[in-house]
Amino acid sequence: LDERVKAKRRIFDYYHEALKDIPGIEFMPEAHYGRSNRWLTVLLITPEEFGVDREVVRLALEEENIEARPVWKPMHMQPVFDTGRKATPLNEQHISRGRQGMKQKAGNVKRRYKARVAGGDVAEDLFNRGLCLPSGTALTEKELARVVSVIRGCKR
Repeated sequence: LDERVKAKRRIFDYYHEALKDIPGIEFMPEAHYGRSNRWLTVLLITPEEFGVDREVVRLALEEENIEARPVWKPMHMQPVFDTGRKATPLNEQHISRGRQGMKQKAGNVKRRYKARVAGGDVAEDLFNRGLCLPSGTALTEKELARVVSVIRGCKR
């Protein structure tokens, strides 16, 4: 486990060192009270400073056969919490009538959950700007340099 964490931290350090000077790129900081295992390397892109948004960078990486993805969508943005959204059950057996938060109507289930959101603006900002970079422990320095090169090439 120690070797894997060491490799993950090496990958983060490589990306951080290679991209820290670019306006509009920032990395998730390490808390002063602990030591991150850096399981994922996530960077935040500020489009107003970098010149393009997270999705443009993700697609540029994809064009080069490099997999990157947005950070996870916040819970309060998940479809189950969309007020008024209709979903058709996967099978013919409908959700029992007594289930809280659900209303059966003409073979469809109308979802009526309402999420209480704390910190929603922060979560949405991280989702909109965050990009998870390749961070597998087998990545070579040459492969990391290729990722960095594509990201740098997106700067406008």
